[in-house]
Amino acid sequence: MSRIVLLDGGMGQELILRSRHPVHPLWGTFVMREAPDIVRAVHEDYIAAGARMITVNTYTATPARLARDGYPEAFGELQQAACRLAEEAREASAVDGVRIAGCLPPLIGSYRADLTPGDTEALDDYRRIAEIQAEHVDVFLCETMTSGREARLAATAAAETGRPVWVALTLRDGGDPHLRGGETIAEAAAALADLPVAAVLANCCHPESIDAATDALGALGLPWGGYANGFKSVAALRPGGTVAALEPREDLGPEVYAGFALGWAAAGAAIVGGCCEVGPEHIAATAQRLADAGYETAGDLA
Repeated sequence: MSRIVLLDGGMGQELILRSRHPVHPLWGTFVMREAPDIVRAVHEDYIAAGARMITVNTYTATPARLARDGYPEAFGELQQAACRLAEEAREASAVDGVRIAGCLPPLIGSYRADLTPGDTEALDDYRRIAEIQAEHVDVFLCETMTSGREARLAATAAAETGRPVWVALTLRDGGDPHLRGGETIAEAAAALADLPVAAVLANCCHPESIDAATDALGALGLPWGGYANGFKSVAALRPGGTVAALEPREDLGPEVYAGFALGWAAAGAAIVGGCCEVGPEHIAATAQRLADAGYETAGDLA
């Protein structure tokens, strides 16, 4: 029986749907102050759907984003809250083998390689995040990386903690297997060659883009995987903006998405899951399709 790590899906969109709070650049973070039960419930729902790895809700809780929006002092509090809520959800689920992934995201804005800070500033910020999360997580997920340089900075900080490091690269939409910053997957991976990266994934892009990248990902010689988003396009998103500017696809329901994930598994992926606009129902359908195809779902690669 083949083993597949099944990740959770998107967190931010679920929080918006469930909270009825006006969309705000930091709402996905500040919900941990104002309505922590919602965050815990989303984690629990993903576990109930079959996810065996959940990611802490810190994607927008970076020093740079918090400083930009006037809340630099909240950094430590929000990072700790996200870790605590993930741990509480795992404990409440009483499901064996659930793992928690730390989150090292783009520091300023998604999908823009040109916004990555200078090396010294970026590495310092990633180290601040990793230092807090390390004692709470089983693996670090450097996600939505737009370039080899950005990925290297995040992975360096993650590796210093001694935790396993997974790197997820965000790809151009349209079936062209290049990062949003312009590099090929092989070029970006070369920037990580001397780091202990345990897996490489593609994320937060069209599932069709991951389809087009399976050969390139497989050629890296590492466990690989994918978790796509459900947006029509991310072109309208601006730094400091919100996902209210983006439109969800109407042709990517749970069964359709599960079909994509099953295809990645058949192509050799060891890790599948979902990103923005991919909810618990998508993960449940994916878990069922994987089980029907004879896959064992798990929270780790070993």
